[in-house]
Amino acid sequence: MLSRIFAFLSLVMLTPLVQAMAVSAGNLVTLPDFPSQNIEPRPVHVWLPDGYPSGGPYEVLYMHDGQMLFDDKTSWNKQEWGVDEVASKLMAAEQVRPFIVVGIENITAKRHAEYFPQKAWGLMPAEARAQKHPLNNAELLADNYLKFIVEELKPYIDENYSVVGKRSSTHIAGSSMGGLISLYALMEYPEVFASAAAVSTHWPGINPGDPLPVAESIRDYLRVNLPKPGSHRIYFDHGTETLDAHYPEHQKKVDAIMREKGYSDARWTTRVFTGHAHDERSWQSRLTIPLLFLFATDAP
Repeated sequence: MLSRIFAFLSLVMLTPLVQAMAVSAGNLVTLPDFPSQNIEPRPVHVWLPDGYPSGGPYEVLYMHDGQMLFDDKTSWNKQEWGVDEVASKLMAAEQVRPFIVVGIENITAKRHAEYFPQKAWGLMPAEARAQKHPLNNAELLADNYLKFIVEELKPYIDENYSVVGKRSSTHIAGSSMGGLISLYALMEYPEVFASAAAVSTHWPGINPGDPLPVAESIRDYLRVNLPKPGSHRIYFDHGTETLDAHYPEHQKKVDAIMREKGYSDARWTTRVFTGHAHDERSWQSRLTIPLLFLFATDAP
């Protein structure tokens, strides 16, 4: 009990450092080494749109790979999603409901372990799980990562920012493995998240062409755990170049499950972007589309 109280007090007493990264629209607050009893502490970036908090209470979009979202000068490949620019333009045009973005940085060495849908591994055949394979020897951390978001980070955001806090106003998004963990979050916590955007979803889960039946196990998990249609919104997309070239056949099988489960076009979409690669430059160029799907003022 004392450890839980201490953890809560640590959250409340976090001192934000403003402008840890440069943004061209809105304001960015960086919470360094956000404490957690579930995962390794890491920076969390909270993007607030122009005019905040006068337009509140706001909806919230949780995003993974937080160091890649706002400033290409600080990202490893000098690319960024341009979240601040794209979201600001949509809000200024009143095309979307007002929202803030919470960008959670990844820990490079633990990214795959934290983003891989943990319970999907257990659905692989026993003989596959017994093989000598890096995945079978890995410490899978996705369940703890989601506990961090739901039990530690979200309560802090709800307490300290002008947000709605309800399920209908809480969303999650990411790309590649970040797409997988976003979908996994929606299925593990359907009472917390209203929608998920899985951009360039890495359906193989590991290296494309690896014989371990990971993609099949992810689909098995999806088939069993999808929320009933009508209460959530799910966005998928992929490009056609570089790593994304491996995704079309996987996505078609996932789309078949979505139709089988009764999801309609109003609450689920899959988009294909010809010529787009597996990188932030491509994701920035189409970010308007998933944001409109999640936040459009006329969304059903």
